[in-house]
Amino acid sequence: MIEIPKSAAAFAESDAPADVVRRQYLASARGDLAALRATLAEDVEWTEMAGFPLAGTYRTPKGVTGGVMERLAADWEDWTAHDDRYVVDGENVVVLARYTAVHRATRRPLAVRVAHHFTVRGGLIVRFEQFVDTALVRDAMTP
Repeated sequence: MIEIPKSAAAFAESDAPADVVRRQYLASARGDLAALRATLAEDVEWTEMAGFPLAGTYRTPKGVTGGVMERLAADWEDWTAHDDRYVVDGENVVVLARYTAVHRATRRPLAVRVAHHFTVRGGLIVRFEQFVDTALVRDAMTP
């Protein structure tokens, strides 16, 4: 298991799998969808867990940002994925993380632990799978 420092400068040019994933989180935190898309392969498969509001598999960088990130921003204030700990095995990167946000309609806060599994090849994310307690997300969405 490795800790990834929070500095963006160290990851700007590296194609190492953990560095690519870190760039994705940093771009997401800034709301920089173009930079986020730059971390994704054209044939990316991005899977949101069954039971999650955006459940399903999204393909292409624009499909991921349009189908996931833009929709999260529309429904939640300050949606943030906090990447806390990385476990790296070759092209596989598992990130133990947290989501925090406030649902726009219910005003209820969300704080939930998650695990993300990324596969990185050739400096690009080719596969993503989310694991999250979907009941906690639904609770925050329910008035």
